[in-house]
Amino acid sequence: MRLPFQSRDTRYKRPFGAVATGQTVEIDFPVPASLGADHVNLVVRGDFSLTVVLAYTRTDGDFAVFSGAFSLPKSGVYFYRFEIVMPDGIMHFVGKDEQGKAISGDWLPEWQLSVYDADYRTPDAFKGGVIYHVFVDRFHRIPDGRTPRFGYLKQWNEDVTIADADGIYRANDFFGGNLQGIRAKLDYFLSLGVTALYLSPVFEAASNHRYDTADYTRIDPLLGTDEDFRALTEEAKAKGISVILDGVFNHTGADSIYFNKFGHYPSLGAYQSVDSPYYNWYSFSHFPDRYACWWGVTVVPSIRRDALSFQDMIAGEDGVIDRWCRLGAAGWRLDVVDELSMPFVKRLRLAAKRNDALLIGEVWEDASTKYSYGERREYFYGKELDGVMNYPFRTAILHYVLEGDARMFADEIMTIVENYPKPALDCSMTLIGTHDTVRILNRLAPIETPATKWERLHYRMPEDAYLESVERVKLAATLQFVLPGIPTIYYGDECGMEGFEDPINRRPYYVGSESLLAYYRRLGALRRQYRDDFCADTEVYADAGVAIIRRGKLTAFVNAGKSDYELDAPMRDLLGGKTVSVVEKGKAVLIRSGEER
Repeated sequence: MRLPFQSRDTRYKRPFGAVATGQTVEIDFPVPASLGADHVNLVVRGDFSLTVVLAYTRTDGDFAVFSGAFSLPKSGVYFYRFEIVMPDGIMHFVGKDEQGKAISGDWLPEWQLSVYDADYRTPDAFKGGVIYHVFVDRFHRIPDGRTPRFGYLKQWNEDVTIADADGIYRANDFFGGNLQGIRAKLDYFLSLGVTALYLSPVFEAASNHRYDTADYTRIDPLLGTDEDFRALTEEAKAKGISVILDGVFNHTGADSIYFNKFGHYPSLGAYQSVDSPYYNWYSFSHFPDRYACWWGVTVVPSIRRDALSFQDMIAGEDGVIDRWCRLGAAGWRLDVVDELSMPFVKRLRLAAKRNDALLIGEVWEDASTKYSYGERREYFYGKELDGVMNYPFRTAILHYVLEGDARMFADEIMTIVENYPKPALDCSMTLIGTHDTVRILNRLAPIETPATKWERLHYRMPEDAYLESVERVKLAATLQFVLPGIPTIYYGDECGMEGFEDPINRRPYYVGSESLLAYYRRLGALRRQYRDDFCADTEVYADAGVAIIRRGKLTAFVNAGKSDYELDAPMRDLLGGKTVSVVEKGKAVLIRSGEER
């Protein structure tokens, strides 16, 4: 038996999506009147469980409507189902089908209800903006005579190294991108509508990616100085751009003042002695050569989840978070946040909030139901993160652009919109590419991926494939910019840089497509002009293969389907600046209520 109830339809559940603790949830549950039901039980289970009796309130056509309301006093992730109770006590159990619609049967999936603390607040200053993700060594270099401590400095027009002569990749090829180089490009960021820069790690480290921190209190000398960082944040702030740092707090470098495996530092490192003040930060199975490290990578030994003195150094008063916020950092992205203990993440939030800073976590799955280390994470309950890197949106965008299934796209997007508290969704990164993924241009290209890494390094797309992929990236970028969250541009994606997996996706910045760059600039300008609309609620649905997204007064029609799509009337397209009556296959149109002509 199929039933009308749909959790995303406010005729049946109000309000839409996640709710705050103590907030009233109203349910109207239609049942065929011919069934003769006595009442309906709403069964809610989670950290706090209850059964709500829905009583008959009215008849609506062929349906008897049973209604009730409830609230939940404790934050968490809850699940609910219905029981249609007959006069003789027989029950019909109701769950949801694959489309989220109500159906009777046994052992069916339940609906999710996310509940967050009523006092949960996230920074309004970032909402509706645009983030630009800078991989610092590869973005822009102002020559200053500095050279790396180890490894070698390459010319900007050279390609990246995928392995040394012995076949081992050491991430020791540097191109010299630096903080002065970023500062010199602030007007470029403004031309893209950027309101925040997310920098790859900037603290001293042995590698070019710097996820192997050597000293949390020092800017890597190849990048500049504390004063260079302060100058960047101050000038950026004057132009309306915030700076977000990458917090790598799950592991350090083996070549660091803390571990000091190679003796490059004057400190007594954990690798050198059990008497080191840092020894208890790490886990040794056989001292000193066998120790826990991130994914078995020995150059990044893992920090123990219960290393309180490490947590004090990072999140305590006058610790690392405070230090860099005083120098101008306005936010932090937490690397592999699911590896950090929940008490530590809560401390990091306290440290961020005493500095009015944003706190975003790297999460690849639906963060509202994320499990790690045997426990459900509490990212969005109100005492941890402001937002996450929204990889599920990326998955949905790529699948739609490549396959054209608008209904699946709408369902995947609305699942996240429904599960995430709006304060968290508005502060999450909406992304289509990062330093950990294949370049978006390659991911969407009509090409066969070369078999070997050497071939992938030297591969360049044929012109026809390149141009076709540019048009697909425009579609993906349109979705990225109109969906909720903060669109986050991985450096070079806006101008058609090529590259497969890392480190091939980390080449020195270059402009490959002026057409694509102009399109991104148009998206950024619209984002800035209609910022309030991009902070509004979201509705996504499908029609004839077209994804339709409503945000405030804006409506986007994105056509990755198999045929052109006719609009109800000629309308002015904000993307192209022309009046159109058809959304062509492979194109997008953005209109605004009141500006249709």
